[in-house]
Amino acid sequence: MRSAEIILGILGVCALMLQISSLVPAQTKRIVIAASTVLDGKGGVLRDARIVVEGSKIVAIVPNDAPGNDPKSAPVDYDLRGLTVLPGWIDAHVHITWTFGPDGKNAGQGGTTQEAAYAAASNAWLTLMAGFTTVQSVGSPADVPLRDAIAKGLLPGPRILTAVEPLMGQGEKTGTPDEIRAFVRKQKAAGADLIKIYASGGMTRGTMTMSQEQLNAACDEARKQGLRSLVHAFRDAVRAATLAGCTEVEHGLGASDDDLKLMAERGSYLDPQAGLLLETYLRYKDKYLAPPYYTEEGFAGMKGLIPAHQEFIRRAIHIPGLKIVYGTDAVAGAHGRNAEDFIHRVRDAAVNPMTAMVSANSLGAEALGMADQIGSIAPGLQADIIALDGDPLKDIKAVRRVVFVMKGGTVYKNAEQRAVPDFEGVKR
Repeated sequence: MRSAEIILGILGVCALMLQISSLVPAQTKRIVIAASTVLDGKGGVLRDARIVVEGSKIVAIVPNDAPGNDPKSAPVDYDLRGLTVLPGWIDAHVHITWTFGPDGKNAGQGGTTQEAAYAAASNAWLTLMAGFTTVQSVGSPADVPLRDAIAKGLLPGPRILTAVEPLMGQGEKTGTPDEIRAFVRKQKAAGADLIKIYASGGMTRGTMTMSQEQLNAACDEARKQGLRSLVHAFRDAVRAATLAGCTEVEHGLGASDDDLKLMAERGSYLDPQAGLLLETYLRYKDKYLAPPYYTEEGFAGMKGLIPAHQEFIRRAIHIPGLKIVYGTDAVAGAHGRNAEDFIHRVRDAAVNPMTAMVSANSLGAEALGMADQIGSIAPGLQADIIALDGDPLKDIKAVRRVVFVMKGGTVYKNAEQRAVPDFEGVKR
């Protein structure tokens, strides 16, 4: 594919830059991190601990005052005391290759130009610097070379899981169950980590775009291929996706409490958004406005939809056992601002701050099928560790102040504590 050729063609330059940069050194030695406050990713808080990293993994967590922790005999490589340390965040829903084109307009996610390739690499960097060490990019073949380049260490960025091509619900045109199963197998062969399915129309209108039989086939075949299934679903499609045994429902607006209770009973994950996506569209309206997908009518209703999404989350958090993960649906203009949705959830949707953190740590890892690798600070797991200047349990805006980022044992950011611009460009 042409996008792969272009991205891989520029990676040599990127790799050379990394080799001569001191920002991302190769690290295989033993690293000791001292921390006064550690959120373990599962809802627990550790105090005065040392996190020991070897290679890409955490190998031990010991008290700062444990025998043998003499600074002369066991020096601390990174002193993060006074900060809040926690696992790197997981964003379960991004579009990492969405960019604005040379004309300033939304270029979507399928760009194959050199500008699109560089912009995608920039998106990955910005996302990593914001503290997100793993993302799930749901639907573009251009994700694949970016994912693979990052995995090979040729390019800095978050760990990427991708759906490659999404299954677009188009009623009967979607295909027969056998044709849908063949589509799922095709994505698996193309390197997909999951299957993305569009089973309904937009936020405010549109019915199901796939039948129950079609959804059953898609999610069943994904399961047989060892893949998870994520379903873009509003209203009736939420129940249909749950009945089909699909892994995760994206968005979910319009679902009833009974639908959400069914999700809880079946163990399905819910991935709602609390404000960042619509704020981004509104902020960059001139870049996105292009019928038939982005219309004046649609933009007129977006501002009112932000509180509707937040009210939906308020309902959802009161459903016992419902597993709500953190996904932003980050598009062009939102990459690197993924943490803003935390603020909306806590401040505007009454989500408990610790619950918000866990949704992007251990619960997010569980939803990705990677709980044995990421999402928690514990021996044996990947050393994905970030630090905030502030305590998000007391002030959720601390998520904007990511001053340390380690992914897989490599430090990509170790910044001085300072004010940085917020979403509106005002000093925090």
